[in-house]
Amino acid sequence: MGQLYDTIGKTYADYRRPDPRIARAIKDALGEAQAIVNIGAGTGSYEPTDRKVVAVEPSPVMIAQRPPGAAPVVRASAMNLPFGDDAFDAALAVFTVHHWPDQPAGLREMSRVARRCIILTWDHQHAGMWLTRDYFPEVVEQGRTICVPIENYSQAFEHVQIIPVPVPHDCTDGFLHAYWRRPEAYFDSGVRGAISGFANIPAKNGLAALRRDLDDGTWLRRNGHLLALSELDVGYRLVIGTR
Repeated sequence: MGQLYDTIGKTYADYRRPDPRIARAIKDALGEAQAIVNIGAGTGSYEPTDRKVVAVEPSPVMIAQRPPGAAPVVRASAMNLPFGDDAFDAALAVFTVHHWPDQPAGLREMSRVARRCIILTWDHQHAGMWLTRDYFPEVVEQGRTICVPIENYSQAFEHVQIIPVPVPHDCTDGFLHAYWRRPEAYFDSGVRGAISGFANIPAKNGLAALRRDLDDGTWLRRNGHLLALSELDVGYRLVIGTR
């Protein structure tokens, strides 16, 4: 994970700004937890500012983009957390588990250091939306190899709750499906550079097809109904695991 974001993460903070509505869902999931470890913390998105937080992040490029006053950060791996058992009330992992080389080990470590674990992830088995369906199906194929199937989280925790997280049409956090109502955004190389799903696929053909469909009205005929929606479920989920 660290090596990937050393490469693609140089302008990450410019495009991946926490969305307040998603932040609210994460805050609700954290409940009354006061001591929190944020694993794969990146630039610090969604870290509570009113509680004691320790961040864990392997990439120096991402660490350098953490804002002044952010939580203290430990450069370490999710698979080998340098904390004792039950050191925290809760562990948080936002858009990171799919980057872990040994996901079961990382999830065991989460559960070891905190009894309550909050994971924001994408369910690659969800139908998603036009981006991956019509233009970049290889992102879904890639997701099948690196994303933990949602049902498998029950193997990592004694109790699991799955909460859908709909994406607002004006989402400020530029993850893969954030621009479901703003197709032109995907032509911005900075947008794509802040999305790990684009890091290992050739984007040229998919972008050309999207450009063609926008210009000749095909995209609008297929997806015009989306323009009336304020939010959309495109497969993002909060996994709350406890023991």
